Amino acid sequence: MKLEVGMKVPCRWRNEEYHLCEIIEIRNSTDGTKYYVHYTEFNKRLDEWVSPDRFDLENTQLKEEKKEFKIEFPPENRKLTRNLKRKYEELNPHTITPEENQQLSAWEKEHEEITKVKNINTIELGRYEIDTWYFSPYPVEYSHVDKLFLCEFCLKYMKHKTTLNRHKTKCELRHPPGTEIYRQENLSIFEIDGKKNKIYCQNLCLLAKLFLDHKTLYYDVEPFLFYILTECDEFGCHVVGYFSKEKESLDDYNLACILTLPPYQRKGYGKVLIGFSYELSKKEGKVGSPEKPLSDLGWLSFRSYWNQVLLELLLKHNSLSIKDLSLMTSIKTEDIISSLQSLNLIKYTKGQHIISISSKKITEYRNLLSKG
Repeated sequence: MKLEVGMKVPCRWRNEEYHLCEIIEIRNSTDGTKYYVHYTEFNKRLDEWVSPDRFDLENTQLKEEKKEFKIEFPPENRKLTRNLKRKYEELNPHTITPEENQQLSAWEKEHEEITKVKNINTIELGRYEIDTWYFSPYPVEYSHVDKLFLCEFCLKYMKHKTTLNRHKTKCELRHPPGTEIYRQENLSIFEIDGKKNKIYCQNLCLLAKLFLDHKTLYYDVEPFLFYILTECDEFGCHVVGYFSKEKESLDDYNLACILTLPPYQRKGYGKVLIGFSYELSKKEGKVGSPEKPLSDLGWLSFRSYWNQVLLELLLKHNSLSIKDLSLMTSIKTEDIISSLQSLNLIKYTKGQHIISISSKKITEYRNLLSKG
């Protein structure tokens, strides 16, 4: 049977078990035919190129016919931003009509089509070689190489290791540009203005897009501040992760994008970044919330942070309202309510949310916090 784009077929995965996948793209090379597949039960970051010997061809499903869509936006309005709909509403402050909403949906579908195949498989950043997760819009001449080489200090990208080695002898940076605003032991956080350090911030966004699926901010960096978390040693300050925030947010967002690079995940750095974003909100005298949508990993990180912070306060104080918690933490009330609901610590009575915590729950959560 000839395999085509759109067909679904079981594919042998890393654990030697078969999982249903959809063929996204087919590529012929000197090594033979390769198939880019998406596993229907897994996140897009696990999409990969596979050889045909990994397929169970006896259980192939024919492709489904997909409706074509056409977009009528003029070329000058097709520049990708992190939130097209919001920008569109700002320029057109009337109610979005069904026709306009259909056009926006079509644009989102086209964007999904363009970005559904990873264009770079791995990157070299410092001492790490990292498998990428998603498409990132690097310039065409760099966007279809198997491996991209990045300077870990200025984030300039190159196609060849020899070019990177030459660059290292000339690059004078040993930490992110901008101002160091926090230091504890070997950790430092640098604040960078997207307007003052535009090229660095654009390079950072291109790097981040390799590991973020929901955010589409690439080049419009001037309205943002970037906070870079680094590990420092005798060789310099190495990027661990970052978050960005709008200089002026009409929606009370204290964080736009957040990423901990894969080699540094599961080490608590996500909570450090989230905690710092709320410390900035406290300093500004505001409550804040992350911009939606969050990635699955981002959502888990925020939910874990909210739960821990709120539980610690509730276990220390006998009587606190949701408003008290918001004032003490700078967490928006909607996020507090959502978090407390997940912990079964809130009731809705007589038109308002009431925190309800029993002695049994107190013991249970004290044990939970002691383990964390």
